[in-house]
Amino acid sequence: MSTEAPIRPEMTVGAIAEQYPASAPVLARYGIDLCCGGTHSLEFAARAHGVDFAVLLAELEGAGVGR
Repeated sequence: MSTEAPIRPEMTVGAIAEQYPASAPVLARYGIDLCCGGTHSLEFAARAHGVDFAVLLAELEGAGVGR
């Protein structure tokens, strides 16, 4: 069982990228990057890119991120 904390909607993209390097390919697929220093929340970035947050979260978890 993993000891990683789950990803929460309010976590910043920068914190996720730093804490979970495996998130990079998933985020890149949706055009989510460290623009603005990665200070936007994952939920905000998903909404700004027209991505369903639940789908994004499921893909991140499928990549072994935040489980």
